[in-house]
Amino acid sequence: MNMTRNTTFYTVLLLLALLAPWIGLYPIFLMTILCYAIFACAFNLMLGYSGMLSFGHSAYFGVSSYVTAWLLTANAWSTPAALLVGALSSTVLGLMIGLIAIRRSGIYFAMITLALSQLVYFVCLQAPFTGGENGIQGVPRGDLFGLLSLADDLSMYYFVLFVFVMVYLFIQRVVHSPFGQVLKAIRENEPRASSLGYFADHQKMLVFILSSTLAGLAGSLKTVALGFATLSDVIQSTSGEVILMTMLGGAGTFFGPVLGSAIVVALQNLLSDRVGSWVTVIIGAIFVICVMAFRRGIVGEWLAFQSRRKSNT
Repeated sequence: MNMTRNTTFYTVLLLLALLAPWIGLYPIFLMTILCYAIFACAFNLMLGYSGMLSFGHSAYFGVSSYVTAWLLTANAWSTPAALLVGALSSTVLGLMIGLIAIRRSGIYFAMITLALSQLVYFVCLQAPFTGGENGIQGVPRGDLFGLLSLADDLSMYYFVLFVFVMVYLFIQRVVHSPFGQVLKAIRENEPRASSLGYFADHQKMLVFILSSTLAGLAGSLKTVALGFATLSDVIQSTSGEVILMTMLGGAGTFFGPVLGSAIVVALQNLLSDRVGSWVTVIIGAIFVICVMAFRRGIVGEWLAFQSRRKSNT
């Protein structure tokens, strides 16, 4: 019954996503939501399913954004190759940071990721190929293997939607795999999981690198879709935004980060012209309300309500 309900739900959502550009929603706005949804899903894979809170996930998002932009503008690479290398650059960065941070847990892990992400930010600020405070502008979209031009917003949107669906299905497969079950065991009780023969640090390192890679893919896609890479991609507030997206929608749920991303991006677009910099204060207040009123997030609270109702019948 639940499987049928989930299939119907996702089918309706996919149809709405396919029709969205034709019912008055701007493709650029939709692509922004999808890119940040991939980013939030990648972060949720680490926070929601392995219990590791990182304050520096913008490092992977931003570095891949800069690498992809530089390859497309200065080196005239093909778009698929630039996306791939951008994601791989975040894999390497995730490996380097993970080797330092993964041996710690809790607040110590979070602070190490924060400090190292700030180091990455200053590197991006000072590196000659990043354009400093101006960033890299005018990034061409190119095409897919010479078969499909991505210059048109609709073509680009459907490509981003395809990548999002593939990433979403991949994350679901990872979570439901034996590896995902081990991650949940480590999240719930790491000493017990270790006593059963699982090398917790190895498992956490794998999910850390996987999350970094997917976050990098989101940054690369964002750069190609929007046409620029700037310091806002790698700044610490972007890490805060992805935490908000995940917690608001519901950490440890599949659809929660997607819903949280849609809400945050929509609020930023709707309120930025009306209240200016106060939009940050408003979003911060929403985060405080979320933590105090429904700690499981919107989707998490809904699933908990459904579970209670089912147990009472």
